[in-house]
Amino acid sequence: MEQPSSQTKLKSELGLLDGTMLVAGSMIGSGIFIVSADIIRNVGSSGWLIAVWLITGFMTLTAAVSYGELSAMFPKAGGQYVYLKEAYNKFVAFLYGWSFFAVIQTGTIAAVGVAFSKFAAYLIPAVSEENILLSIPFGGMFTLTISAAQVVSILIIILLTYINTKGVKGGKLIQTTFTLTKLISLFGLIAFGFIMLKGDVWTANWTNAWDMRGLAKDGSLTSYTMAAALGAIAASMVGSIFSSDAWNNVTFIAGEMKNPQRNIGLSLFLGTLIVTVIYVSANVMYTAVLPLNEIASAEKDRVAVAASTVIFGNIGTVVIALMIMVSTFGCNNGLILAGARVYYTMAKDGLFFKKTGTLNENAVPEFGLWIQCAVASVLCLSGRYGDLLDMISFVVVLFYMLTIAGIYILRIKRPDAPRPYKAFGYPVLPAIYIIMGLAFCGLLLRYKSDYTWPGLIIVLIGIPIYFISQRNVKHEDTVLSDH
Repeated sequence: MEQPSSQTKLKSELGLLDGTMLVAGSMIGSGIFIVSADIIRNVGSSGWLIAVWLITGFMTLTAAVSYGELSAMFPKAGGQYVYLKEAYNKFVAFLYGWSFFAVIQTGTIAAVGVAFSKFAAYLIPAVSEENILLSIPFGGMFTLTISAAQVVSILIIILLTYINTKGVKGGKLIQTTFTLTKLISLFGLIAFGFIMLKGDVWTANWTNAWDMRGLAKDGSLTSYTMAAALGAIAASMVGSIFSSDAWNNVTFIAGEMKNPQRNIGLSLFLGTLIVTVIYVSANVMYTAVLPLNEIASAEKDRVAVAASTVIFGNIGTVVIALMIMVSTFGCNNGLILAGARVYYTMAKDGLFFKKTGTLNENAVPEFGLWIQCAVASVLCLSGRYGDLLDMISFVVVLFYMLTIAGIYILRIKRPDAPRPYKAFGYPVLPAIYIIMGLAFCGLLLRYKSDYTWPGLIIVLIGIPIYFISQRNVKHEDTVLSDH
C-alpha cells in the first residue's frame, strides 16, 4: 500500500524539559557576551548596568507569566500570532506575522548565524569576516561583498533547516543538548569569574555605582541631564531586550507540546527565570574582573572575551569562542524550529503562501522552514542584519504590549472561556509591563528615533500587503462560487 507523502496534523512530541530548553536556548545567543559594552558606554556605572538587566529581566518574566494565560486558552501552533488574532482581529495578527517573517525572526536567525562565524574565526581564521570571497559591483552604486563568515553562517542556517525538515525529534535533541551545554558552561564561567574576583577592581567599580554618565571608549565621561539619562537607559535596553528576546518561541510550537495548557506556561516561567539569573550574574561577574573602561572599550565589544582572558589567561579566547559557537548553534536551532510554525498557522488563515500551510511526511511545515531559510540567508548577505536588529526592539516590545493588553480584552470579550491558568499578578503586573513598555517605546521615539522609524516602516509595509492578499482571497472565493 502506498504511504501518504504528507501529514495533516502536527505531532505532540515535546515535554516540559524540551519547552524550557527552547525558551532558554532561543534567548541565549551571543548578546550576553557582547552588549554590556554598549550599555556601559550609555550609563557609565556598575549600578545602572545591573539595573538595566534587572529591568529587562523583570519585564521579560512579567510578560512570560502573562502569556501563560493566553497559552493555556489557545494551546495551538502559532502562539503570539493566534493570541493577537483572538484578542483583536486578523489584520493586527497579520502585521505581527509579517514583521516576524520580514525581520524579527529571520533577522535574528541571520545575526545569530553570523555571530557563530565571527567567533569560529578565532579557531579557524579562514572563516573570518575579513576573508572576502567575492566582490560584485552594481553599476557604481554599491558593491556586494561576500565574506567567508557570511557563507558559513548561511551553511549553518541551511544545515539546521534541513535537520528540522526531518521531524521535530532531531530539532528537539539538538535544542536540549546544546542548551544544557551552554547553561552549564555559562554557570561555570560565572563561578570561575567570582573565584578570580579582583578586590581593587570591584571596589572601584562599585564606588559611586549610581552616578550615571556617558563613558566613551577612550575613558572620557559625559554628564547627563535627567532627560538624557532616561534616553540613555532606553538606548541601553535595546541591547538587553534583544538579548532577552525570543522567549515567546515556545508558544509557536504549542501544537507539538504534550499537555500544552500546563507545559507552555511553565516553560515560559522556568526558561525566562533561568536566563534572567544567568544574565544578571554574568554582568555582576564582569564588574568583578574588569574595570568599567575596559568593559566599555572591549575589542569589538566582546566583553566576555576580555573577562575570560582575565580568568583563564590566553586560553580564555578559545573558551569563549567555543561557548559562543555552542550557544549560537543551539539558539538558531530553536529560532528555526519555532518560526516556521507561525507561517504555517498564518497560511491556514489564508494570510500566507498556501503551501506553507501543508506538512511533509515528517509532520513539519517544510515549505515554511525553507522560505524562512531563504530570507535569513538574504539578510546574512545584505550585511544590514545588525542595523535591522538594532531597530526591531521597538517593534518587538510594541507587539508584546498589544498581546498582553489582549488579556484584558479577552477577559471582557470571553469572560466564560476556560482559563486553566490565569495571568500571575493580574491586573497589576500586566499593567506594569504595559506602562514600562510604553515608557521604553516613548523614550526611544523621543531620544533615539534611529532605533524606531525603520522598524515602524517595516510594520507599515505590511498594511498594503494585507489588503492586497485579502482582495486576492475574495477574488478566488468569487471565482469558486461562480463555478
